[in-house]
Amino acid sequence: MSKFTDRLFERVQPIWESYLDHPFVKGIGNGDLDKDKFKHWLKQDYVYLIEYARLFAIGAAKSTDLKMMTMFGDLVHGTLNTEMSLHRDYASQFGISNEALEATQPASTTTAYTSYMLNLAQRGGIEHVIAAVLTCTWSYNYIGEALNQIEGARDHDFYGAWIQMYSSKEFTSFKEDVIQIMDQVAQGKTEDELKALEDIVVYTSYYEYMFWDMAENLETWPVPVP
Repeated sequence: MSKFTDRLFERVQPIWESYLDHPFVKGIGNGDLDKDKFKHWLKQDYVYLIEYARLFAIGAAKSTDLKMMTMFGDLVHGTLNTEMSLHRDYASQFGISNEALEATQPASTTTAYTSYMLNLAQRGGIEHVIAAVLTCTWSYNYIGEALNQIEGARDHDFYGAWIQMYSSKEFTSFKEDVIQIMDQVAQGKTEDELKALEDIVVYTSYYEYMFWDMAENLETWPVPVP
């Protein structure tokens, strides 16, 4: 019997495959991404992860059992420490302090994406929280594992650490936990309810593509304000 997440993956795989063809992601894999573009992604993803950790905290509050609450607690810790530590390490190479990193003004895409997820999480049940967080964790591992197959990519003196993080056993374990919980909460849902959850995963997958575009094009807001 197929799992709900098998159905989700079949729906979003074409979108996720497009990430691998995106010039920003290909630049990380090839090691030739312009570092100004990576710095822009770094700063925007840092403030994104702050809001992403809030999502996990909402998940802990809305959890229906201790195992689920523990998973969300671990994800909060892993995001704030392990994943964001990678960003802080990279920022130090650019001469960006932790305080300056945290003070980054979110770009329009960052604001739209995090607002969408937080709105869903606050208004809906635990299943909506899980659907909202699923794409980021799963697709980054999907990208990390794909780039890890490129000869020498994980050993690149700058971008190798990025690939190692998102293809690591620890991050893969985070992804597997979220997939498992998604399948758990999907049990017994009506087709209309499942379709609503599927739509969330599709929309967040589009937002992920927009995030790569934002980084590639150094986007902030359409009209600069002094």
